[in-house]
Amino acid sequence: MGTRLSFPRPDGKQAEGYLAKAGRANAPAVIVIQEWWGLQDQITGIADRFAAAGYEALAPDLYSGVVVPYHDKDAAGKEMGSLNFLDATDQTVRGAAQFLKRTGVKVGLTGFCMGGALTILGAARIPEITAAVCFYGLPPETVAKPADVKVPLQGHFASKDDWCTPDAVKQFEAGLKAAGKSYEFFSYDSDHGFVNEQRLEVHDRVAGEQAWERTLGFWKKHLGG
Repeated sequence: MGTRLSFPRPDGKQAEGYLAKAGRANAPAVIVIQEWWGLQDQITGIADRFAAAGYEALAPDLYSGVVVPYHDKDAAGKEMGSLNFLDATDQTVRGAAQFLKRTGVKVGLTGFCMGGALTILGAARIPEITAAVCFYGLPPETVAKPADVKVPLQGHFASKDDWCTPDAVKQFEAGLKAAGKSYEFFSYDSDHGFVNEQRLEVHDRVAGEQAWERTLGFWKKHLGG
């Protein structure tokens, strides 16, 4: 189990988050970005799983304590719509990267749904990031194009997804390939949100575990551990 903590943003303000310790010194680190529901216990549970796998894991709280129930998509949309994505990336998520990197370790970035879009933004905008893993989320091309990605990128996407659609994924992947980026994308015959075991209507255990193992292999290659 991890703990809540505060960490500084580059602009000097304080951000909040959940830190799960790896249990050993100088472990590589991972930032875990929430879905549009907020920093709920499923996301902190993923941070705990990364810690158990040997990675220091920090999940920033982008909604400042607000957690939306799974049934209330309107409220989740309102919270996501009010989030300044560039500020969240350049200040809160980058602050998390700087906090984790203070001992000189490599830092990865991952996120789910809304957090997946922020992962792509971070891969383009945060110099402290070494590698990134995106789960079913892409930002608008107006803020991050495939050519903007600066680190190796792994992506996990659902074939039955009307938000991060297969066509959007194919277009983004084509852009990465054309720009000569280091990436690997995987598609699963699943619904959007398939990793979230608390949402039984979309969870796919087999796909989720396959994505998890691929993620750990990617981290080992690029972050060590």
